[in-house]
Amino acid sequence: MPNGEFAARKLIKDRKRQVLLKKSLKRKKLRLKEKYDPLGDAPRARGIVLSKYTVQQKQPNSGNIKCVRVQLIKNGRVVGAFVPYDGSINFIEEHDEVIVEGLGGSQRGQMGAIPGLRYKVTAVNGVDLWLIRSGKKEKPKR
Repeated sequence: MPNGEFAARKLIKDRKRQVLLKKSLKRKKLRLKEKYDPLGDAPRARGIVLSKYTVQQKQPNSGNIKCVRVQLIKNGRVVGAFVPYDGSINFIEEHDEVIVEGLGGSQRGQMGAIPGLRYKVTAVNGVDLWLIRSGKKEKPKR
């Protein structure tokens, strides 16, 4: 490692190169989240439900996972979102406005046995999904 009187240029150049070797710093430096994540920099986004469907769980688990296809309002991209809690898919209809946020898998990916889904539904028509499901609030009509 250079440590002489005129070594600053080499040290700066080496540091820039080493920053791009670490995955998290590279994503930040090249702004990859903004470019490729449908939500952009935001933690959550609003969207319109296009359809409801089910997905088979990955091995060794079995069962159907209830999902919705959502078109985001901010940029028009279509993403698949997981609907948490038992029976809460019944409170979501097509053309409802939902709020989606990240599912919480490691490295911005899927979580557990849920294949290919990176987002989950947290609110329907501006009301929290858990409150609608537990009967504390009623879903507003659109």
